[in-house]
Order: sequence, then C-alpha cells, then structure tokens
Amino acid sequence: MSFNFSEWWDALETTHKIYWGLAIPFSIIFVIQMIMTFVGGEVEVDGDADFDVDNDGGAGFQFFTLKNFIGFFTIFSWTGIASIDSGYSGLTTLIIATISGLIMMSIMASLFYFFSKLTDSGTMNINNAKGGIGEVYMRISAERGNVGRILIKVQGSLRELEAITDDEIDIPMGSVVNVKDVINNNILLVSKN
Repeated sequence: MSFNFSEWWDALETTHKIYWGLAIPFSIIFVIQMIMTFVGGEVEVDGDADFDVDNDGGAGFQFFTLKNFIGFFTIFSWTGIASIDSGYSGLTTLIIATISGLIMMSIMASLFYFFSKLTDSGTMNINNAKGGIGEVYMRISAERGNVGRILIKVQGSLRELEAITDDEIDIPMGSVVNVKDVINNNILLVSKN
C-alpha cells in the first residue's frame, strides 16, 4: 500500500489544511535556521561599520524577530494539528496553538538573549590592568615627567599602554613595574616598588 499525497490532502478539512500548510514550510525553514545558527552560518551584509562601541551590552531582549516568528508558526501549526487530531474544537485549537506559539517565541527570545551575553566583545577595559605587572618598553621619567610605555598582559592579550610614575627616580626600559592605578581612563600609574 503506497501513500497518495493528493488523496490525503483532499480528505482534510479546511482548518486542518491551514495548519498543515503552515507546518510544512515553517518546519523546514526552522530546521535550516537552527542548523545555520549552531553551525555558524551567518548572512554577510555589505557595508562598512568603522566605529567604536564603548559599552556594547548586546542586542538586548528581542521578542519580535524573524527567527521568533518562524518558531511561533512552527509550534503554532504542529500544536494546531495535534489539537485537531485530539478532537478539540476550532476555537480551543486556535487558543492552544497561539499560546504554544507565544511560549516558543519567549523561549527563543530568551535563548538568543542569553547566547548574546556569552560573547566577548574583545574591547579592552584598561581598569583590568590594575594590580598587574608589566615591563617598561619606553623609559618613564620620575614624578610624572613624561608619558612612557609598558608591555602588560590585560584580558589575556599583551598590550602596549601609556604609563606614568610618581616614583622619585626614572624607570628605565626593561624594568618590571606594578600598576597602581589608572589616570583619566587611559594612562597607567606604575611603580617600580
């Protein structure tokens, strides 16, 4: 016995056809979307974004997105099919399917929100250098006489940063220094002691 799609489709009621008409394409799109999301397939957009973002907290919680709508219609349609097959009325099926779709949208929005919080922007926070140990790269004059440079590991990366000192003697190149503070959010205050 073989399956005949046209006979099966013709035997369905109109509401059943609507739910199946939504379920098939949205399920395919949903599966492709999930594979692309977790495998790393992203759509590239041409354009130049040549600017700095000082405090990028992520995209925030986004409920109305294309991904969430696809999730909504996928769950909405399958819940509608299951409800009709269970013998619920049209109105009850619509209510159950809508609530299920909204729950799915909430779950997806939450997942993508928390995933976006897991990423590291890579932007260095100079305050993370406090208490660190570095090596003088360019001589630092005593009592804030000039702005020298040190090499220091901050947030897992070796950085060359500007530094001054309150020490009473100059700190020559190659000396090891401790970072005491950050001045004006861009210059390290260091000491050889």
